Amino acid sequence: MARGSGRGKGRRASRGNGDRWFLALVGVLAVGALVAEFARAHPGWAAAIACLLVVLVVGGLVLRHRAIQAARLRFLAGNAQLEKVDRMTGTQFEHLVAERMSADGFRQVRERGGGGDRGVDITAVAPGHGRYAVQCKRYSKSVGAPEVRDFLGALANTFAGHTGVLVTSGRLTRQARQEALGAREPLIVIERDLLADWLLGTYSPLPAGPAPRLVEGEEPAT
Repeated sequence: MARGSGRGKGRRASRGNGDRWFLALVGVLAVGALVAEFARAHPGWAAAIACLLVVLVVGGLVLRHRAIQAARLRFLAGNAQLEKVDRMTGTQFEHLVAERMSADGFRQVRERGGGGDRGVDITAVAPGHGRYAVQCKRYSKSVGAPEVRDFLGALANTFAGHTGVLVTSGRLTRQARQEALGAREPLIVIERDLLADWLLGTYSPLPAGPAPRLVEGEEPAT
């Protein structure tokens, strides 16, 4: 008896939802008919109201964009010191890098970090310069050769055609630098000192400001 009663309640709820959708559709059609009749009877007023609505919508979008930009700049200014980066989690560091990329003019910036990221934490598009794939390493230690090889593998397979950017709050080992130097895929490496410049806005990985090339004699002795 209780089971049948439950099914009956489910059917009544479904009918109730269907009735609400039907009434909403009727309401929309009625409003549309009234608007069309008003526009036919008063074309001048209708055009003026339409223009006003367009101005309000565009103005709202502009204000929203400015608010987002202002919030982003405040966030970046508050986290521009490496000392704060060193206290971040990996996810927080990825978000900081993504926000920095958006501020630099990258588009379609997407944070992918977590299980199933396929070796890339962020993807983005540089207008006129193609797609980018970013690996973030918020390390207190040095980044080793295996991490660089894994990233290059992702660039050669799942993210083929992307320019790779390896960002770390630490530095690369000698072997990791050799792996990066021998990369077949386009690879930009941003280590600790360059990261400090990027967070301050004095450097960008966009093509207008390429990362300094790694030089064999400059690697640390680790």
